[in-house]
Amino acid sequence: MNYFSSDFKLGILGGGQLGKMLLFDTRKFDIQTYVLDPSDEAPCKIACNQFFKGDLMDFDTVYNFGKQVDVLTFEIELVNLEALVKLEEEGLKVYPSPKTLKLIQNKGIQKDFYSKNNIPTADFKRFASLKDLVIALVDSKLQLPFVWKCTEFGYDGNGVKVIRQVSDLDNLPNVECIAETMIPFKNELAVIVCRTPSGEIKTYPVVEMEFHPEANQVEYVICPARIDDHVAEKARAIALDVSEKFNHVGLLAVEMFQTEEDEIIVNEVAPRPHNSGHYSIEASYTSQFENHLRAILDLPLGNTDSKVAGIMVNLVGSEGFSGDVVYENIEKILGWNGVTPHIYGKRQTRPFRKMGHVTIVNEDIKEARRIAEDVKNTIRVISNN
Repeated sequence: MNYFSSDFKLGILGGGQLGKMLLFDTRKFDIQTYVLDPSDEAPCKIACNQFFKGDLMDFDTVYNFGKQVDVLTFEIELVNLEALVKLEEEGLKVYPSPKTLKLIQNKGIQKDFYSKNNIPTADFKRFASLKDLVIALVDSKLQLPFVWKCTEFGYDGNGVKVIRQVSDLDNLPNVECIAETMIPFKNELAVIVCRTPSGEIKTYPVVEMEFHPEANQVEYVICPARIDDHVAEKARAIALDVSEKFNHVGLLAVEMFQTEEDEIIVNEVAPRPHNSGHYSIEASYTSQFENHLRAILDLPLGNTDSKVAGIMVNLVGSEGFSGDVVYENIEKILGWNGVTPHIYGKRQTRPFRKMGHVTIVNEDIKEARRIAEDVKNTIRVISNN
């Protein structure tokens, strides 16, 4: 099939920043793109060929959108699964497959999958509701501390909370959830795996993630991770194993913990381009977005090696500010070598909302990390209200 400068249409469910960055590569290759998103102000709207406003969880909306395109992908997991199943049954290429998404969309099902497939992961218990979890705690069937996670609709640190005392459960939603054993770990790591329908598979280097202690969001992604080679090799091998067992097509971001004993255990996965791979736009020979596009179109995958060390700094809304966004001091960082801001196109900021990111590239990882700290301390995402 001819994808370039042709009538071929790629559909993307979700019009957020991940889709916007993917569109850079569809435009580079002159591939037609249709995007569905519930918001008129979706970042993707300015860069796609056709934009459709609609509910991603509505069967008819997703099904009718899918009937207009030749290949369908998504940049968010919260989409109507039944519509994807029907579209695939009718012959549409949907990547990643609904079968893969079904195993990942619900974190309880995802954790069960790890257990059944001998994938190392933290011990956990599933509960139909928060009320059932509390009963288990009262009956001493569950021990403090643990990590509470809602099984659906969590993102960017939402839907995850460390429970050290009973009162930490106050105000949590009464929804299906899991209680996960807390793991003493040295590092939080991630590996992005890209895989084509024909079976070509590649991994990006292991990255290290530093999280904000309150928001549970990634603040820095560091590539390469500052870990021993044997630990990196183990992490990439486990990521490949997870990828093959999920049998996914496209990108799979595998988030992991490195324990104090240098064991690697899987935390969770995302079947799409991921925050942990944004550094690749400037630092890699082929960005994660281009390789996702290559993978779902069954084209040869690009080189996943890094050209230089890369660090990504997330730009999130500052606490105490909501309203029309202002990127304070952005002109200062624009004058620094190796520093590239990416603004996502969201006009409204609020505390901890992801509004953009900055990539720092340098031959020296220590120098890159120093500059990243300066970037973090210089630019603020505030409002003019």
